[in-house]
Amino acid sequence: MNRQVLIIESDAAASRAILEILAKRAINGAVATTLESANEHIESGKYGLIFLGVLENRAGGAIFDLIEKIRRMVPEAAIILTARVEGLAPLEAAGLASGAIQAGCSEFMAKPLTAAAILEVLGRYMPAKVVNTVAQDFQEAWTIVGSSNGLGRTIELAGRIAPTSVPVLISGESGTGKELLSHLIHNQSRRSGGPLVKVNCAALNDSLLESELFGHEKGAFTGAYIQRKGRFEQAHNGTIVLDEITETGARFQSQLLRVLESNDIQRVGSSDNVKVNVRIISTTNRSLAGEVKAGKFRADLYYRIAGVKLTVPPLRERCEDIPMLVWHFVNLYAHECGREIIELDGGMLAVFARYSWPGNIRQLRNVVRSAMILGAGPVLALADTSWLMDDLMSTQDDSIEEHIEGTLEAVEQKTILSTLKRTSGNQAQAARILGISDRTLRDKVKKYKTVLSA
Repeated sequence: MNRQVLIIESDAAASRAILEILAKRAINGAVATTLESANEHIESGKYGLIFLGVLENRAGGAIFDLIEKIRRMVPEAAIILTARVEGLAPLEAAGLASGAIQAGCSEFMAKPLTAAAILEVLGRYMPAKVVNTVAQDFQEAWTIVGSSNGLGRTIELAGRIAPTSVPVLISGESGTGKELLSHLIHNQSRRSGGPLVKVNCAALNDSLLESELFGHEKGAFTGAYIQRKGRFEQAHNGTIVLDEITETGARFQSQLLRVLESNDIQRVGSSDNVKVNVRIISTTNRSLAGEVKAGKFRADLYYRIAGVKLTVPPLRERCEDIPMLVWHFVNLYAHECGREIIELDGGMLAVFARYSWPGNIRQLRNVVRSAMILGAGPVLALADTSWLMDDLMSTQDDSIEEHIEGTLEAVEQKTILSTLKRTSGNQAQAARILGISDRTLRDKVKKYKTVLSA
């Protein structure tokens, strides 16, 4: 879900009040002044928060039809209905508000809108916690979060090879962000104006993969009713990403090698060659060199696709990025729960730092999202969702108890002290890394100093 706000409003003053605050928080906002324009924006499906204005004293049927459409097209979006209630009887105003909630709105706001009320709503549904990012594209709404050395080296190398057309092999465990890195390389390349086409090789067998990538002629096989261009033709003058290339068979590997050598393809059922100019980015969650050694992948193809090899480090090797990633997911999914989170529980972060994260960032995202939706209060913790802790424990290796060293308090103490060591005692910087307030950190430091001196 993009971090964008839609304002459906014909009241210029109300729109301006919201847009001014969005601009200060670097949040993109769009305004629709008619139902027709609103429908077009809603159908794009890219908004996480929608302010729906009602100028009349009564919300007409068209407004509730619009709410129903929003719920159908973007069910996760938060809808804030705004309306003037001056002149309405208390029961009538209450009826308007309850009707909006029953129709699917998240909240009702009375006009005129105040800056404080708008900020309060944004704090719940569209927070803007500052996170360290190494790369991002606001237009396409993707972000690579972190500041760890291993990630930084990979991003720096990706930036250096991006302007070239050299084939790239990205390796890394599942859920580490290989797809995001392919976006970065394409968007920083000279082909950024061309298409970026992605193919999941693991989802297709050799014959389907051949038709998917190279296209087919009408009548080439049963069901081929029309001529169809393949992904390589679609990616002409752009980039094609072959995801999990180790899942391909010997026949397809031979065909792909021919394409790389000749820069042309043949549609299934045709003997004509079609020239293509495509940069290839391949990804794998295995050791491709190991697959070559085992005879499961062609050595000559390996050398062609691995012009440059990049490795995305697993989350367990970049634990210092975890607090920033948690805040990133808080920003991303706040619209689903309408819960303002102002602090991260230290005990939770301590457990996260010691956990091995076999599912990497994808697993962390799901844990944080569940904790946000199922928990309560301004502090994000696992206390209200004990089953999440059980899941973490059940998928951890046998050494987790050694890492945790008995109690959450002990882990929290060690995490805080190690963070202070990394920041050379700078408590303000350590508090930002840990996702807690300066005051909370001071209290905990004082507490642990007392414990250590006892």
